[in-house]
Amino acid sequence: MSNLSHYYFRVTEWLEQFAPVLPPLVLRLLLAWEFGESGYEKLVGSNWFTDLDFPFPFSLLPPEWSWNLSMGFELLGALALVLGFATRFFTISLMVLTVVAIASVHWPEQWHTWSGLLRGYRIVDEEGDGFGNYKLPLIYLVMFLPLLFGGAGRWSLDRLLAQKCRHS
Repeated sequence: MSNLSHYYFRVTEWLEQFAPVLPPLVLRLLLAWEFGESGYEKLVGSNWFTDLDFPFPFSLLPPEWSWNLSMGFELLGALALVLGFATRFFTISLMVLTVVAIASVHWPEQWHTWSGLLRGYRIVDEEGDGFGNYKLPLIYLVMFLPLLFGGAGRWSLDRLLAQKCRHS
């Protein structure tokens, strides 16, 4: 084995020690920041949900309820993600919230071809072109997948509670 491959394998072994700790923690903190910021903007801002068409069954709720539910789940979900508490519950909740946001705000108004749909895979919506801007919420959905399937990681209240329950 060459020196280069020897060092490569030593570095990968060292990195693998942090796999159960660092990636889930960083994902939790980044998603908490994003959703917490969004929830805070709703807390101090005015309700613009009255201008939206929500998909069924969310269309059954008054816009004020949708606003408060969204704000509450974003703020509580952000706190829970930071702590690593009920991570899978809040991950699913925030994923549903994100899918509703895509359907209500970010999805193209109309599209007839794949190329038309793909024009909405962008961060910034150019006002009036109708192609949407679902790239960032889609990225959030993908970022949630490791937390949904793998949990909060070692540095979390979820892990601490699981250990307590096992030893009880």
